[in-house]
Amino acid sequence: MQSQDYPNAKWAVAQRLASATEAELDRAFDTGELVRTHVLRPTWHFVAPEDLRWLTALTGSRIRQASAFQYRAAEIDERLLAQSRAVVERALQGGGALTRAELGMRLAEAGIVASGARLAYLVGDAELDGVVCSGPRHGRSQTYALVEERVPPAPPRTRDEALAELGRRYVAGHGPAQAADVAWWSGLTMADARVALESATPPLVRESVEGRTFWSSPDAPQPPTAPPMLHLLPNYDELLVAFRDRTDSFDPRLPAALRVPQVILGHVVVRDGRVVGRYRRHDEGAATALDIELAVGLDDAERRDLRMAAERFARFVGRPVAVTGLD
Repeated sequence: MQSQDYPNAKWAVAQRLASATEAELDRAFDTGELVRTHVLRPTWHFVAPEDLRWLTALTGSRIRQASAFQYRAAEIDERLLAQSRAVVERALQGGGALTRAELGMRLAEAGIVASGARLAYLVGDAELDGVVCSGPRHGRSQTYALVEERVPPAPPRTRDEALAELGRRYVAGHGPAQAADVAWWSGLTMADARVALESATPPLVRESVEGRTFWSSPDAPQPPTAPPMLHLLPNYDELLVAFRDRTDSFDPRLPAALRVPQVILGHVVVRDGRVVGRYRRHDEGAATALDIELAVGLDDAERRDLRMAAERFARFVGRPVAVTGLD
């Protein structure tokens, strides 16, 4: 699950669990039950510890290819990567956990100029190589720790096994989906995306709809027959960010001006999985407020359900939340 915005990504996780509070997810993160690393497109993602190694092995080289221009611009070559990786490993050995800035200081002490984007790519490459991942937080700061010390061993997967598992997992969590969606989400080539879908076990269901080919899971639940469901989704939620083709994610009445990445990849209001508005989250000290801006009309029952979604958010953060825009 994409997680560069750590506080809001936890809300995305919580909405996919029967019940979870922000404090519980913080504890799970700090103890290593949930890890965070650069993987897939690439960007930060929450990853189950047992999946970290095979995912980085599958996608790491492709992500490096996509970042080749940035590496050259920052004057990063294989020799520098090997030197910086050795420094980072020494700095973290024995259960150490350091912030990116602290790792930058260790690199500087070793004679390696590392700051800004250059530091980010040097540390990020160590993530792609499966050397480091997230450690416990220091206050509000994120840290890095050694994978070998932080993540229990897991059986390796061949590349073919990893592709098949990726296809199965993606469709189980996101389907129906197209091959282009898998390629976008994973950062892999279209050829690899097709292999992932076609080799998934058990076999996925393939269907053509209006000229587009979709894959779905044979075990996918049937669409709900209950009244519309309203959700307050955080920025970069998987419901939207995980797809290259998002044309089915908009309510038909959503204005064209709101059908842009800046809106749909921000905090959004969705009804039955389709964007009907957006919201802003304001945190000032111990106070939190949600300012909701609906672009599609909701009836009284739907507005009540949206208030219930806001109440669920309040239970998640563990404090009262003021809501505007629903009156």
